[in-house]
Amino acid sequence: MIDLNHLDDLARRLSDLVPPGLRESREELEQAFKGALQSGLTKLDLVTREEYEVQRAVLLRTREKLEALERTVQALEAAPPASSPATQS
Repeated sequence: MIDLNHLDDLARRLSDLVPPGLRESREELEQAFKGALQSGLTKLDLVTREEYEVQRAVLLRTREKLEALERTVQALEAAPPASSPATQS
């Protein structure tokens, strides 16, 4: 979710950059900036920090399992072939 406090602060800072002659409508400008920022951010394909951290943890566990499987395969490939009872006389 987008933090509206950050948007308010950014809109306020943008309105501070407006030339003094246009500052009479400062509140209107802040609202316009805030609306434009919200609109632009909602169009982006963003995830929350929480969603990001969950996916990061899933990826880490998956990577650890993959590495363990790779070690197992390497060990199996390095081991001498086992004699099966059918091939023994």
